[in-house]
Amino acid sequence: MDLYKTDPEFAERFEHFAFREVVNEENQHLDPSVRYMVILATLIGCKGVEAYKEILPKALDNGITPIVAKEIVYQATDYLGYGRMLPFLNATNEILIECGIKLPLDGQATTTLDNRLEKGIEAQAEIFGEHMKEAWTTSHVNRWLASNCFGDYYTRKGLDLAERELITFCFLMAQGGCEPQLIAHAKGNINMGNNKDFLIKAISQCLPYIGYPRSLNAITCVNKAVEE
Repeated sequence: MDLYKTDPEFAERFEHFAFREVVNEENQHLDPSVRYMVILATLIGCKGVEAYKEILPKALDNGITPIVAKEIVYQATDYLGYGRMLPFLNATNEILIECGIKLPLDGQATTTLDNRLEKGIEAQAEIFGEHMKEAWTTSHVNRWLASNCFGDYYTRKGLDLAERELITFCFLMAQGGCEPQLIAHAKGNINMGNNKDFLIKAISQCLPYIGYPRSLNAITCVNKAVEE
């Protein structure tokens, strides 16, 4: 539906804010591909599937490759669950097919079912520190976290660890109610080179899609991560 026909006043103000004011705010710029990466992750996090369908074609025109788009969706499984991820995977496949892109895409896995735990632990330790090498032993859920979340997804090609931490931050920020994990992943981002200023830029670019309360909560979490 064309909102300029049905809701012209709203459409005018939203487009001005989201695509002009926010994008061009001084000291809050992100490269287009990074900007669209965080917006896509944020829309998945807030269950904004209709907005995602609007944004993904623009993202594909601004540096987001089909592989990157798919990797963002795949990784959402661990932070949002299959139930919330699946509509976005279906939407992504539909849009890629409409664009003439043949599916499936080239495989990006780098682990096997035999070494996924080992490789996942390595990824956790690289992001969060050496103490993570033993964290998997404390419970079956932490073992799953190492082997499934990190071993199955973080080890994949298409996105590097810094980019994967960034989209994880966006998933958590957008869904809300995950402030302890958001603080932890703000620290992980900082460890991977995504510093405070960079994270504030990411939050700023996503604010039109998740609103002020969750954006302000995310800024608070970044500040706490820096303090700690």
